[in-house]
Amino acid sequence: MREIGRGDKVFDHAPVRGAFKAMNGPDDVLALMDSGAEGIVALVREAGATFLAPIYHELTAVVCTNGTPRSHIGIVSREFHIPCVMATTFDGPEPTDGTEVEVDCSGPQGVVRA
Repeated sequence: MREIGRGDKVFDHAPVRGAFKAMNGPDDVLALMDSGAEGIVALVREAGATFLAPIYHELTAVVCTNGTPRSHIGIVSREFHIPCVMATTFDGPEPTDGTEVEVDCSGPQGVVRA
């Protein structure tokens, strides 16, 4: 796997891997409530998004394209102990849904690999 993105980690956590899934709103969460969110690395674009709440405890990791570790998503990630990278920038296009990615929060910054 190679690095495809980087941002601010919310807390130290060993690398985890899962299937990348862009979460654009409540309909995406409802779909995962039926099939389960285990093994999902959720991409969200708004750091204040609350629509992930029903599945947060099942997620493998969260990648957010804005915000800071003090944003809502960062706070909830710490509470649920879900690895999270905030203000993530990608070197190229975002991975497509289903791509296996690694979220690594073990270094000074959060790193996303695919």
